[in-house]
Amino acid sequence: MSTLPQPFTAAHTRYVKSLYRRILKNELDWIVRRDIWRGKALVVRAEFDRNRDVHDPRALADLFDRAEADLAKRLHPDPYRPPTAPDGTKWERNAPPVLGPFFDHRAYNAAHEH
Repeated sequence: MSTLPQPFTAAHTRYVKSLYRRILKNELDWIVRRDIWRGKALVVRAEFDRNRDVHDPRALADLFDRAEADLAKRLHPDPYRPPTAPDGTKWERNAPPVLGPFFDHRAYNAAHEH
């Protein structure tokens, strides 16, 4: 069994939120169309709501272990990355321009005055 935070603490709440978000993001990696993904998101939310009133720490640990195992089994082999994010297809494609003057006009004009 993995080490999980104590039930009903701030760490527990963060863990549940993180698990929920990771499951939704993984489903979005598999289902690209948002209208189809929304149905799956509602199913995931219904499952989380169904287990909302579980207060037994052992039952919670079992639920979390099963959810983590299911997530690990269903992980997408090539998850979606936004194009401009690190490892995205457009990451650093256009380097930012150099800040500062390319040519010092004042020094040139002072040196070439008539």
